[in-house]
Amino acid sequence: MEPVLQVENLKTSFMTSSGEVQAVRGVSFSVEKGEILGIVGESGSGKSVTSMSILRLLANTAVIHKGSKILFGGQNLIELPKKQLRKIRGEKISMIFQDPMSSINPLIPVGKQVAEMIREHHPERSKADIKAEALELLRKVRIPEPEKRYDSYPHEFSGGMRQRVMIAMALANKPELLIADEPTTALDVTIQDQILRQLRELEEEYGTSIIFITHDLGVVAELCDRVAVMYGGLIMEEAPIDDLFENPGHPYTMGLLASIPDLEQDKSVRLRPIPGSPPDMTNPPKGCPFAPRCPYARKICASELPDFVEVGERHRSRCFLQYEDAPADSHNPFAGKKKTGGEREE
Repeated sequence: MEPVLQVENLKTSFMTSSGEVQAVRGVSFSVEKGEILGIVGESGSGKSVTSMSILRLLANTAVIHKGSKILFGGQNLIELPKKQLRKIRGEKISMIFQDPMSSINPLIPVGKQVAEMIREHHPERSKADIKAEALELLRKVRIPEPEKRYDSYPHEFSGGMRQRVMIAMALANKPELLIADEPTTALDVTIQDQILRQLRELEEEYGTSIIFITHDLGVVAELCDRVAVMYGGLIMEEAPIDDLFENPGHPYTMGLLASIPDLEQDKSVRLRPIPGSPPDMTNPPKGCPFAPRCPYARKICASELPDFVEVGERHRSRCFLQYEDAPADSHNPFAGKKKTGGEREE
């Protein structure tokens, strides 16, 4: 079975007065039918630009470079005319944004906005039929008393309720792929948990594939089947969720995991943040972008970008310390676990 989405060698830059910002530098991944893929990384890692590139929802200063491919339904979305791409947006691929107030019109009742998503792609349907389906969608995302709230305005809803409306709008046409760009970041933990559970339930009901963008590995553990870890505009590691937590294959992933609070940990032990700062993407490093912050970095890490190494089933890591000929000493956290394989993403 072919993947729902196949991203190949995606390179996206922004042309600014300070120079070319190379936000995404050759990213490849796929999303299977019914799968929830998490893309995780710090701010500036390129994860949101990757998601926005898929639907070409980028600023005018953005450039998707030649050789990039985003394959969906046998078509390269990068090459589609805007009119044809518009038909795919909202119907075949939908997106949920971090801040619903920036995506919901404050002057139109929420029910009518959900209905408009259906009407946009199915103008032949009757108003009564569209309204009935919009009410059912509000019910599915657990908006209380949807008949009464149908004519309510966004400012009358809490942040969590507005995000539920966004989910209803995104699911209005039963898309094959849903992209959720940090949809729970601004919510408290209780509402966040409810939204995550709801996304999983909706994925199971509709069979929709989901790309979930976040900086929080804890959230990824709650929701995702597989995760890609991004840093410096590149994927550094990709693995099934359980394997990533039990057997991280890159020092950056290890650093992210070490910074997650644990209810059972000794309260006198401080969390370990990753020292240093992300790279300047107007002048990205030649080698591994994480090398300046990596406690295990070798000389080669600063000058060459490693190939991917297969470290398990569907588990790959971009790290020289995973190479078969890497030194097997105490300075190598992967000693005795190394495997060869993989290809460099140009």
